[in-house]
Amino acid sequence: MTSIVLIDDHKLFREGVKRILDFESSFEVVAEGDDGSAALELIENHNPDIVLMDINMPSMNGVEATAEITQRYPHLKVIILSIHDDENYVTHALKTGAQGYLLKEMDSEALIEAIKVVGNGGSYLHPKVTHNLVAEYRRLSDTNSNEAFRTIEYRKPLHLLTRRECEVLQLLADGQSNRGVAEALFISEKTVKNHVSNILQKMNVNDRTQAVVTAIKNGWVEVI
Repeated sequence: MTSIVLIDDHKLFREGVKRILDFESSFEVVAEGDDGSAALELIENHNPDIVLMDINMPSMNGVEATAEITQRYPHLKVIILSIHDDENYVTHALKTGAQGYLLKEMDSEALIEAIKVVGNGGSYLHPKVTHNLVAEYRRLSDTNSNEAFRTIEYRKPLHLLTRRECEVLQLLADGQSNRGVAEALFISEKTVKNHVSNILQKMNVNDRTQAVVTAIKNGWVEVI
């Protein structure tokens, strides 16, 4: 059972998220709060596995609270909720120790998947922010005059992945969700999940974000 502390200053949104989590038998929301200060107190009292926390809150915001939480409780996993898909917000949250970053426009399936991935020791970024993040990574690499990286020719990793898996990997780099990949390739979401699982295993990475970053480094995908 994964115990969760839910922190958001908008009660209606918080209730909606809790309702979604209550349908998952392996999750238990053990406490709720409305700011970072409350999160610290609730963690002390309930010792949860995961904190699911808004980034914009009064008193102590999600990033400030995450920095404090990871310093006091290094074993605890934090997933940030946000309306911002800008890479600056994402990188700031990750630097302070968050293992996940979700947009509030997510669907219930993505929320549940993110909690399971993070709970198992991985990291999870909302697909919409992935493209922005890796594009910024590539821009910074170019700015630093990394000529070897800049002159890499785009090439599909057919020595490692099937042609279909290469197509899925490219769509992941484009920031597509499982549903977006399914619609683009005219396949089912279940098939997409199988392809993603195979990609992670073959590339020896823990999650889709690591897969995309590795693909960018090796020139296996195009980032516009």
